[in-house]
Order: sequence, then structure tokens, then C-alpha cells
Amino acid sequence: MGLSRRSLLAAGGALGAVAATAHPAAAGTPDRETGAPGRETGRHRVRTGFERLAADGYAPLAGQRVGVVTNPTGVTPDARHLVDVMHADERVDLTAVFGPEHGFRGTAQAGGSEGRYDDPATGLPVYDTYLKSGQPLADVFTASGVDTVVFDVQDAGARFYTYIWTLYDCMEAAARAGKRFVVLDRPNPVTGRAALGPVLDRAFATFVGREPIAQAHGMTVAELALLFNGEFLAAPVALETVRMTGWRRTDFFDSTGLPWVPPSPNMPTPETALVYSGTCLFEGTNLSEGRGTTRPFELLGAEGIDRRWAEAANALGLPGVRFREAYFAPTFSKFQGRTVGGVQLHVHDRESFDPVRTGIGLLVTARGSWSGFAWRPDHWIDKLTGSTRVRTLIDAGADTDEVVGAWQADLKAFRAVRKEYLLYR
Repeated sequence: MGLSRRSLLAAGGALGAVAATAHPAAAGTPDRETGAPGRETGRHRVRTGFERLAADGYAPLAGQRVGVVTNPTGVTPDARHLVDVMHADERVDLTAVFGPEHGFRGTAQAGGSEGRYDDPATGLPVYDTYLKSGQPLADVFTASGVDTVVFDVQDAGARFYTYIWTLYDCMEAAARAGKRFVVLDRPNPVTGRAALGPVLDRAFATFVGREPIAQAHGMTVAELALLFNGEFLAAPVALETVRMTGWRRTDFFDSTGLPWVPPSPNMPTPETALVYSGTCLFEGTNLSEGRGTTRPFELLGAEGIDRRWAEAANALGLPGVRFREAYFAPTFSKFQGRTVGGVQLHVHDRESFDPVRTGIGLLVTARGSWSGFAWRPDHWIDKLTGSTRVRTLIDAGADTDEVVGAWQADLKAFRAVRKEYLLYR
């Protein structure tokens, strides 16, 4: 029997997708919410939803015209992009690609996308989903001619990381357009041990938070899809999820054996993701959140800040982290080309580190140690935290414990709902 070039390419993709399985689980760090045994951090192999889909011969997509919502993170363990792999495989009818913020191939900066074009590598039509929702996005799915929409994007674990709301909007639009929806799961890079931080008030819903989930949700994208479908979507979509194997809720990304591809230009490493759900709050202030440096969200600062901020932050005794007096000159974004003073976060115990408490502690001490501190005039901080509560409490002189204590009742209620949709131990 003759083999086409497409068949040979498909075989290579399948080999990459069906790599070694995970090692047996071992007892380890307990879950912060349930107390159930976890797993010591160590090297082991996680198989993503896409790997399992490919290993199954794409059976859930048989007879369907398929469109994929993805970006550069949609890769196999050998760093091939799933669109290239699927396009070369005769077992799947891939007919369209849908790009989120930053674009399918990742050429756009924050707040940008690639628009509508034909992908040079595959010839497939690429449709832009960024800032589209509801009927306009449903019309995009209809125009594409697909029967099934597949989602495969690496998340960063924070409510205000926009890819999970691309997921939400695409699910809603697929339901409107009468399309099936398949979510291929990937790890939460900062573990799934706990939900942390304030829960969104729907009055503050935007593209950095559509629905009332915690600031650090502690879920995978497949778990979030089930939550969205079960709790929030007015008309649930015909949803199927393809789970990972080998992933435990206590796993950080570096224990998965998977390649890290920056999900966005300012998320270069898993260490960035570790702090992001807390330090991204500085987007809502007049301080630099480190964009334009090699350590975004780990470096924070502004002109006029000196050693006193690091001293005040260290005096809080926040678990798992220390703060170094730092000076840097961003190459773009706030304070472009100007030297600013501030802090660098050094997480020395990620098991005990609480990114959201840390972010609040840094806001409190920045305001107390630097007379120039100010919120962004548009009160973007309220969109990021999900209400006016954090801003007004800090302005009233509340300390870190008082601010964190103010959201505990809402967080407890969210954790109870979240628990019903968890797929992994």
C-alpha cells in the first residue's frame, strides 16, 4: 500500500503526540482545600488532551469539519504545532483556525491580534476571535463552515488572563451557531491545589473577567469549560472534554515534562505565571508591572521609589517570597527608557507562596512607602480584582490581612461550586 506525504507527516505527528506516559503517583503535599494527599514535585510525563485525541485516531472528530481555537502553545511534546500535525493527517478534516488575543501564530502584542488571513504554512483560513463574542462570533463560526470547534490553549491560572474568556465566548457562540465544542486539556501551570483571591462581582464583568470566579481559579481549561457550561452559559453548548493523563493537582509546570511555550509575549516562563495572579494587579496602578523587561510581573517599580518599599514588603513576612530592592529601565510600556526603582520578587518556597496575598501586600506597602502611588484613573484595578472592595479598603488604610479577609466568604462559596467540576485529584 502506498503512503502519501500527508500520511507520513501524520505518522510523525502521532509519534510526537503519543509519547511516554506518566510515572505512578506518590503521596506528597496535601491539597490546601481538601487535605487530600498530593504528590511531591518531580519529573514525570503528562499527556495532554491533544496527545490523547491523536492516540485515539481523532475518533471524536470523525466525519466532522473541524476548526481549532489555538495559539503558539498548542504544541506536541516534540514542539510541533497541533494545527500542522492535524492538517497533515488524513484522519481529520481540519478546515479552519481561530486566533485569540496575540494571534494564532503569536505575532501580536498585548491588546492585539492578527486579523483574518490565510496561514502560509497550511493554507488554512485563520479567523480572528479577539474582542468578538455573542452573535458576531457565532457568525464567524457559521461562515467558517465547521461542524466542531476544538479549543487547545495553554492558560496561566488567573481570572484576568484573557484566554479563558475566549474559551467562554467561543462556547457561547458555538451554542448559538449549533456547533459541537471539544476542549483539549492542558495543565494549570501553577497547580490546581486551591482557588485564591476575590471573586468577581458581575457588575464589573469585562473581557478580563466575565463571570464570578476567583482571581486565581486553580482549575484547568477543561474544568473551567465544564464550570462555564454548568453554571454560567444561558444555553449550554454540546461539550466534550479530552482529559490529560498523569497530571495531579499539586503539579507545577516544570514537573510535567512538557515544553513551555510563552502563552503571550509577557508570560515568558512558568515562574512568570507563578506570580502573575497577584502582581498583574499593578496594571491598575501608575507603577510598572515589569512589561518591557526580561522579568515581567516579577519586577515592579516607578520613578521615585527606593529601598523603603522592599523593606516594608519584607517586613510583612509573606510566606514563600522575599523582595529585593531593584532598578530597571523598561524598553516599552510604562516608563519606557527611564530608570525606575522598585522590587524584584524572589519566590523561594512555591508550595507556601500565595500570589494573591502577595499582590495585595505589595499594593499596601507601595501606597504606604511611596507618596507618588496612584491608581489608574479609569479604576482598572476594579476590573482586575472584580469589585471596588480592594481599592477602597487600601485607600482607607486597611492592612493586608484586612483586605484578604474581606473576600473569604465569597471565596468559600466559589470553592464549593468549583469542587463539583474538578477532573483530577
